[in-house]
Amino acid sequence: MQSNDAPESIAQRRLVDAMAVLENRVDLRGYPHRYLGVASERGRGAQRLSYAIAAAEVLSRYGWDLVNITEIYDRNIYALLQRRG
Repeated sequence: MQSNDAPESIAQRRLVDAMAVLENRVDLRGYPHRYLGVASERGRGAQRLSYAIAAAEVLSRYGWDLVNITEIYDRNIYALLQRRG
């Protein structure tokens, strides 16, 4: 069974877990798409938003720009990022 943190899984789903980014468990160098979703599902309330923003900030160092943040079903926070250039 393939991990959700595996590059192939991230590329297929176009989604990465915010905590995986913050814990440096993902390698997006081979990610083939221009857009990437970051899901923040851990924590409560504002903490989820904080994780999504922190993950977007980490990814900004590697050529990704934050496009939008949204909350789905009053539960999970999702950040949409776009690769620069």
